[in-house]
Amino acid sequence: MTTQVSRRWRPRSLLQLVLLAFLVVMLPLGVLMFQAGQALAELTRLADVGARQAVEETRRARALTSLSLEMERSARQYAVVEDPGLMAIFVERHAEFESLLRDQRRLLPDDPDIQALFPLLEELASLPGAGGAEVRERLDAFAALANHAEAVRRATNRKIDERIDAIRERANNVQARLWLQTLALVSASLALMLLFTWLIMRPIRQLERRILGIGGDSHTAPVAHSIQGPAELVQLGERLDWLSARLGEVEAQKQQFLRHMSHELKTPLASVREGTALLCDGVAGRLDPRQREILELIDASGEELQRLIEQLLDYNLLQHHREVDTQRFDMTALIEELLAKHRLALTHKGMRVSAPVVSLEWCADRTATGRILDNLLSNAIAYGEDGGVLEIRQRREGATLVLEVANSGEAIDETDRARLFEPFYQGRARRKGALKGSGIGLSVAVDCARMQQGSLELIGDDLLPVCFRLTLPWQPGPPPSLEQKKTPAPAGPAAQEHARSR
Repeated sequence: MTTQVSRRWRPRSLLQLVLLAFLVVMLPLGVLMFQAGQALAELTRLADVGARQAVEETRRARALTSLSLEMERSARQYAVVEDPGLMAIFVERHAEFESLLRDQRRLLPDDPDIQALFPLLEELASLPGAGGAEVRERLDAFAALANHAEAVRRATNRKIDERIDAIRERANNVQARLWLQTLALVSASLALMLLFTWLIMRPIRQLERRILGIGGDSHTAPVAHSIQGPAELVQLGERLDWLSARLGEVEAQKQQFLRHMSHELKTPLASVREGTALLCDGVAGRLDPRQREILELIDASGEELQRLIEQLLDYNLLQHHREVDTQRFDMTALIEELLAKHRLALTHKGMRVSAPVVSLEWCADRTATGRILDNLLSNAIAYGEDGGVLEIRQRREGATLVLEVANSGEAIDETDRARLFEPFYQGRARRKGALKGSGIGLSVAVDCARMQQGSLELIGDDLLPVCFRLTLPWQPGPPPSLEQKKTPAPAGPAAQEHARSR
């Protein structure tokens, strides 16, 4: 119920989710742009109004100073000439001065100079009815009028400066507010971006974990719940569920096939091994040493084939979950054991074998290492030159063991080198002998090397045309036994390079 309710607000498709994310993330940025525009418009209006008022008030203050001078000039001329026209000019300037002074008082209502100018104007308003002598006696009042008018002009300039400072402070406050809003809204946009990124990436990561789980990654926990997100990703998750179920069916069919095939192969193999055992026991007559050696090789090969068939039953466990069985062993003894296994084939091919004879103790998975060398020896015998040379070299480089298996014969084609270690790939070179290869020998060998954190590669060699190099690191393992501690060390460095020929 909770899942159904929570899905109602979610978009149905990935495109809708991306578009919704774009719109929601852009919304705080749009609000920020709108608020920035509003603040800019407010500052522009304040600056325009302040500029207009400053110009008007400055002109009015200068006009008061000019009118006071003109009034004084007209009065002085009238005191000398007593022309009625000059007094008319005085009356006109007096009226303009009074009108401007009343407007200026709205700007500076408490200014003492403005308060002092009104009584002077009333006193000078009686001059038009006075004679020339009386006007001369009252000319000193114009000095006080000019002084007060100049003081009003300076007070107006100070008032304008204060208003400009207030506008500047308002602009700084608006700027600080915009910075805070920018920080908050950009943070909100980033948070929304992270939210929608999580909403988009969560189903993708769920799909990735599902895919890794299908692929058999042991470090990836399986996804227990269904994919939640856009419809395309949910549908893809359903397809992965179908694919996982289908792969499970295929895996079950493969296991059934391996069980049936192992049973079918075990039955004739048991007959072969029983027959060789009877021959070795002398049921069909006495055997000479050469015949007994051949029967023992057949019986050993049958036992090896039986072991490989039994491992088919647990193939997936060996492929994905097998742990390295680390132990100390003599690498030279292992090589001797494998060469003894292939002695009959080597004798039939007439190949001269050069192998190390000095003991070299190493710590690794003996079974896996033996399987690698066994496959390399089998390939060298199958594709090598009749009457040719087979060389096995071993050396220790610090904490790494280097083994090289080289043989004479036809070099591997350049087009086959890139796919040489792929399963079931068989190159252009033809296998010699009655048995046809399956193409998985080198693939099994390289898997066994990787299982031990080692590597297997085809390298160039100055002496022989085909050379495989196996590198195995020292694996931490159990301490050496008492018998291993008592084993004497090699006689000297020269013994490491000694080899024997067959």
